Amino acid sequence: MDLGIADRVAVVTAASRGLGRATAVALAAEGVRLVVNARSAEQLERLRDDVEVEVEIVAGDVNDDRLPSLLVNRALDRFGRLDIVVANNAGPKPGGAFDLTDQQILDAMTANALSAIRLVRAARPILVQQQWGRVCLIASGSARQPMENLALSNTARPALWGWAKTAANELVASGVTLNLVCPGAHATDRAVELGAQDRSYIGDPADFGRIVAFLCSQHTSFMTGTANVIDGGRIQGL
Repeated sequence: MDLGIADRVAVVTAASRGLGRATAVALAAEGVRLVVNARSAEQLERLRDDVEVEVEIVAGDVNDDRLPSLLVNRALDRFGRLDIVVANNAGPKPGGAFDLTDQQILDAMTANALSAIRLVRAARPILVQQQWGRVCLIASGSARQPMENLALSNTARPALWGWAKTAANELVASGVTLNLVCPGAHATDRAVELGAQDRSYIGDPADFGRIVAFLCSQHTSFMTGTANVIDGGRIQGL
């Protein structure tokens, strides 16, 4: 299927490895030009070598409140447009509800909710003005169902989902869609950290990236405000 997004421009954060990298590669396969971000410019350069589209590299910490405007401006300066925003960040450390300090909770809220909100907020004027845009926030299955020993994720991810649901309703009249993707265990470093390598089924990051690319396609104009769980059926809620 032709996703109809060739030559569009996407910003993808935390794109040097894992699900962020898989998403960037999937978008590039559809002809989407990329502005990619991660802390390591070296890893982003390897990503650029692996794709066949123009790639602009912006190294920096996604938790820095100055980065969203820098990413948007870099897309406009290099490509003259911005069409797609994929907000991603590393998940917080495991821990129980009563093991957490105030600072750990605040840091998790910044990393796994506020950083994405800032990026969408920075991109919104461009997307609304052109009356077309796709926003995809990579979250976690914990946005839909709390997970054992992941109290920080269980706190931050639903907060992002609540904001995103509200924002999607405010953007829909402008031709901009906003959806969450909530991954379960995939073959990434994060899965190893959480011990998921011992599970009977682990997802392929490349498949995940292609799902995000579809959500960013021309075929999803009437799909917004959703939280799509990609976890091999692990979450039991309806």
